[in-house]
Amino acid sequence: MMSYGQLFLILLPVFAMIALGVVLRRAQWIAEVAEDSLFNLVIKIFFPCLIFESVATNPALHEPRNLLLPPLLGFGLALLSMGIAWYVARALGLTLGHGLRTFALAVGLTNYGYLPLPLMDAMFGPESRAVLLVHNAGVEAAIWTVGILVVSGLSPRAGWRKLINAPIISLLVAVLVNLTGAFAFVPATAMSLVHGLAVCAVPLGLIMTGVSLQPHLNDPAQWVNPRVTFMAWFLRLGLFPCVFLLLARYLPCSVELKRVLVVQAAMPSGVISVIIARVYGGQPLIAVQIILGTTVLALFTIPFWIRFGLSFAGLAP
Repeated sequence: MMSYGQLFLILLPVFAMIALGVVLRRAQWIAEVAEDSLFNLVIKIFFPCLIFESVATNPALHEPRNLLLPPLLGFGLALLSMGIAWYVARALGLTLGHGLRTFALAVGLTNYGYLPLPLMDAMFGPESRAVLLVHNAGVEAAIWTVGILVVSGLSPRAGWRKLINAPIISLLVAVLVNLTGAFAFVPATAMSLVHGLAVCAVPLGLIMTGVSLQPHLNDPAQWVNPRVTFMAWFLRLGLFPCVFLLLARYLPCSVELKRVLVVQAAMPSGVISVIIARVYGGQPLIAVQIILGTTVLALFTIPFWIRFGLSFAGLAP
């Protein structure tokens, strides 16, 4: 099993790319007017290519349980986490219009993409991506349905429409290609192009994470709200990892899915909650406080949870 130090060294380049994004935005090398275009490249071009390359040929998806259970768990755990966070926020005294909804969203949503992808690559190899990406389809469903309903009160119809997007379409096509064996008919030149675009997804996604956080870092006095930050630590980096790891140990699922649950258990809150709060009438500052607080602490807790989780779930060599 990897030592704490080895896991920490795997994390450093990931967090360094986020820090690079902060520096590039502060130096105006990535201007505000360019942010939407770069996010569109990541979400609509690079990430779909990464999904297709990772899923289309992966034999792990030939097992039906690796197609059905991962998205159900992704959706269910996000829903459960947001529900618990909602009631905890009420106990903290947060109310509608003053952070209750945003707290529930930000604490309930784990960083399900850009942090776990490079970690799983480093620990288990690129073939480990497929089940993670199928799992993430369930998280996406939770974000664009329950998530935006939590923040905004929009109708379920408005949320479901958000599921028709490039990553989900790419995932469905890749699964179909995998199950039918149609990959044999995909030209090598086309896959070379897909690969060239796919390798850009994680580095640029991490950099843009830093870019999106930088405007909120100008006032250090607002970085920490003790009541919000400490409870976010307890839930996202304390209680919820225990729930994920119990499932990883006792759920009758594949080794690939157990690995996904262990890595997801260790993750901080996802940056996407800031964007949803900004667009759908939430409290972006609350989301930033939760993301910054959990991400900084996670640099030190991720190695612990992964090392402990692999052993607890019976995955340690």
